[in-house]
Order: sequence, then C-alpha cells, then structure tokens
Amino acid sequence: MDRTRFADIPCSVSRAAGAVADPWTLLVLRDLFLGLRRFEELRQDLGIATNILSARLDHLVAERLVERRRYSAHPPRDEYLLTDAGRDLHGVVLALLAWGDRHRSDPAGAPLLPRHTTCGHPARPVVACGHCGGELTDGTVEFAPGPGGRPARGTAVVAARLAAGPLPGRGPNPPDGD
Repeated sequence: MDRTRFADIPCSVSRAAGAVADPWTLLVLRDLFLGLRRFEELRQDLGIATNILSARLDHLVAERLVERRRYSAHPPRDEYLLTDAGRDLHGVVLALLAWGDRHRSDPAGAPLLPRHTTCGHPARPVVACGHCGGELTDGTVEFAPGPGGRPARGTAVVAARLAAGPLPGRGPNPPDGD
C-alpha cells in the first residue's frame, strides 16, 4: 500500500491515516498498549503471517511510533517499544475500542473493559476539550482554517469552505441537500 500519497495532503487526518490506518497496524498498536513487546508474542496473539507482521512493525518503526530494541544477540531477537509519538496514539486506540463496543459489539459483550486507575471505576473513553473538559462531539465543535491549511488535492473543497468562515459540526442528521 502506498501511504506516501497521504503525507502530501495538507491535512492532519490524512497524514495520521497514512501512518496508522490499517487494521493490522492498529491491532499491533493495541497489543503494544496491552504490554506485548516481542515479535513471537505479537505473531501468536494476532495469528498474523510473519511477513505481514514484519512489514507492519517496520512501518511503525519508520514512522517513529515504535522503536526496535535488541534483547538477544544470539539468536538476534528484538522487542518493540512505543515511542512518545506512539504512546500519544493511546487515546485513538481507546476511541476505536469505544466505537467498536458501541457499534460492532459482540453479543457476549465487550472483549476489553477499560478501568481508570486514578479513580478505579470503569472508563468510557471520550474525546474532551483540553480547556474545560467538556466532551467534544460532532455538534459541539467547529473548524477554522489553520496556518498549514491550503487548497490542494484532498482538501480543495474543505479549504474553500473554511475560507468563508468556521465550519460547524454537522450533528447526527444533516439537513437534506447537504
């Protein structure tokens, strides 16, 4: 998959998707967040072919989301550790977990139950405002142009609409004709 084309679009969502938007990549990140570190335990947990896992780990290392650290010289063996940038994806993985639990749940129930260690209660991941702590939803956010935004492939219509003023969140049911 050619992910480099996403890096050329002046959009943070596009660039982030180029780095992590692949089901195997997200599952490798999930396992790293759950404490798995070694190639064989990742392969065994995911049931993934070695060439696919190697490619995903190489990609995560190239994106500087994971670092490879040698733990055995003979035979050569590496473990994989999240970098600061990789750890910053924790909220993204939690948001996907919450969405999956809500919209793609198993009839038996959620496979993972997050618990907030600070208060000890079950956690429902939300995206919140860093200023007031309020939940950010489609109806409570608007978007204004940023300094790196410009009309280009992948942002031509959005950039033109943003030039006219902030774009409001659309809410659950946009009006007909939009």
